[in-house]
Amino acid sequence: MNQDQFHVVVFGATSFVGQILTHYLFRRHGAGGEFRWAIAGRSDAKLQALRDELGPQAAQLEMVVADAADEAALKSMCAQTQVVVSTVGPYALYGSPLVKVCAETGTDYCDLTGEIQWVVQMIRAHEATAKKTGARIVHCCGFDSIPSDLGVHFLQQQSRQRFGQPCTRVKLRVKAMRGGFSGGTAASLMNVVKEASKDAALRKLLANPYAACPEDGPRRVSQPNITFAEYDPDAGSWTAPFIMAGINTRIVHRSNALSDGAYGDGFTYDEATLTGRGFKGSATAVAMGTSLGGFLFATAVPPTRWLLEKFVVPKPGEGPSPQAQETGFYDLRLYGRTADGKTLKTKVTGDRDPGYGSTGKILGEAAACLALDIPRSEKTGGFWTPATIFGDRLIKRLMTHAGLGFEVLEKDY
Repeated sequence: MNQDQFHVVVFGATSFVGQILTHYLFRRHGAGGEFRWAIAGRSDAKLQALRDELGPQAAQLEMVVADAADEAALKSMCAQTQVVVSTVGPYALYGSPLVKVCAETGTDYCDLTGEIQWVVQMIRAHEATAKKTGARIVHCCGFDSIPSDLGVHFLQQQSRQRFGQPCTRVKLRVKAMRGGFSGGTAASLMNVVKEASKDAALRKLLANPYAACPEDGPRRVSQPNITFAEYDPDAGSWTAPFIMAGINTRIVHRSNALSDGAYGDGFTYDEATLTGRGFKGSATAVAMGTSLGGFLFATAVPPTRWLLEKFVVPKPGEGPSPQAQETGFYDLRLYGRTADGKTLKTKVTGDRDPGYGSTGKILGEAAACLALDIPRSEKTGGFWTPATIFGDRLIKRLMTHAGLGFEVLEKDY
């Protein structure tokens, strides 16, 4: 066995997102063609059922049986592929052995985690090993956090072209979004809150916008953080907290740190959801902020967390229907301002629901990009962010194949 057998192995292929990703890769590349890929998981029967679901043309799609806790099986899987793309979450519960094995064997890896505490744990535990073996580890390759991370990368690139300098102040605002919630996402979020409710050190880490940054990174400054209703004069709208901001902002700051502060001295960044103008916009922002705060509080308390898991949030393996994925979308606006006051506005759009329909396509293109487009001579081993390892190459793939758009809207607000 050698790592040239497959370009990519999808680990956790029978999970909710894993099935979406598998269907996408099959539509995009077929089976047995120039792009060599396989599906992997702990159940041979479930893998076989997934392959049968794809139809007779998938007969050549190979399967690898491996359990997330079996390091010997994971090493055998890694020995066969250049890249492992993992959909096995919550990652803090099930994902650590695979990252360890990939780092040790020099196998490239990407996932769709939004669990910042786990990302930091993996960096601290395995970055030195990955640098020695050449493994490129790239977390957060789904809606968390590629639209944000590559969106800021795109805006900064445009700012340098127009103004000769980056935007030191950037805001991302969710203008519109339609999408569902899966059991896997719910389990990951609730596990983070559960861990934090018991651990003061973890709460401190989660509150640190620079949690994922190396200690010797750029100058650190106080970061804006929208936790309730707030008016944004640049957007001309009231805003409410955006639940994904906690992970996305940390990845964007890590990208800046890994790029030696390329986003400018004293770079600040935050994310929020636009709720509209006037009283209606204000009331909506207050309602959203109150609802999110109530949900997080209920998740932190064992009795109400049990009620949420039992009766409210979807169960693991459940998620939005194919129709809901097809009709979902998102429209993100980024507002940038340079140190001398020049302004720039861009947008990132997606043509499916963010967490599943779009994430499946984003993750598939990220894995293929890592396997085919990023030579090891150019990007060496270590823990990268999407913007710092993929950059323009993945933006091109996403715009061509995955239904995303990156666009400059206007020079001024």
